[in-house]
Amino acid sequence: MSFLWPFLFTIFAWWFSTGVILYLDGLSPKTFKWTFAGATVVCVAALVGLAVSASQTTVASAYCAFSCALLVWAWQEVAFLLGYVTGPRRIACDPSVQGWKRAALAFQTVQHHELALIVLAVAVLAVTWGQPNQVGWWTFAVLWAMRQSAKLNVFLGVRNLGEKFLPDHLGYLQTYFLRKRMNPLLPVSVVAATLVVIPIWQTVGTSGWAFEVTAFGLVGSLLSLAILEHLLLVLPLPSEALWKWSLRSHRESSLPTP
Repeated sequence: MSFLWPFLFTIFAWWFSTGVILYLDGLSPKTFKWTFAGATVVCVAALVGLAVSASQTTVASAYCAFSCALLVWAWQEVAFLLGYVTGPRRIACDPSVQGWKRAALAFQTVQHHELALIVLAVAVLAVTWGQPNQVGWWTFAVLWAMRQSAKLNVFLGVRNLGEKFLPDHLGYLQTYFLRKRMNPLLPVSVVAATLVVIPIWQTVGTSGWAFEVTAFGLVGSLLSLAILEHLLLVLPLPSEALWKWSLRSHRESSLPTP
C-alpha cells in the first residue's frame, strides 16, 4: 500500500493546480500582470527546488521534485492562458482552410508557447542533469509528451474539445479544433502511453526502496491521469464538471457590467 500516498497526492495536485489556473485566467484582465508576475517568481523558486532535491534520494525529495516540476509546468500554462505567451497568429481560422495549411496556421497560434516549453524543458534538464533524483525531469517529460499528444488529437478531431476551459481572449483557438467521435491517432496515443506506464507500475509493486516506490508512484500516477484525460476526449462525459468551482470565474467575468 506504499504507492497509495503518491497516487492520492498526484490526483490532488493535478486537480487542484488545474483548478487554480483555470480560476485565475477567468478573472478580470486587470489581474493578469500580477498573476503572471507571481507565477514567474514561483517558477524560479521551483527551479531552485529542483536543483536542490535532485541530489537527494529520499521520499521527501521525490515529493519535492515532483511538486517543483508541476510548478514549473504551471508557469507556461499561466503564460499561455493569460495570453502572454501564445503565438503570432491571434485570429480565427477560415473554415475553408484545410490540410497542411490549416496545420501551419494552427502552429502559428501556439508557436511562442512551444518555444517556451523547449526553454523550460532545457532548464529542468540542466538543473537535474546527472543527479540521482530524476523525478523532476520525468514529471516534466510526461507532461510535455502527453500535452503534445493531446494537442494533436484535438487538432485531428475528438468528441470533447475542452473549449469551455478557454478564456474569452483565447476563444479563437477553438476554430482550429475539429469535433469528431474519434481520430486514428488517439488509440495509438493511449496504447503507447499504456505500454510505458505498465513497467512503471511494475517497478512500484516490486521495489523495496521507499524512494523508488514514491518516485515511480508519482510519475506512474501522473501518466495514468494523462491517459484518462485522453480517454475523456472521446467519452460522452463532461470533464469540465471536475473543475466547476474554478470555472465560475469565467462565467462571472463574461457577465455584462451593470
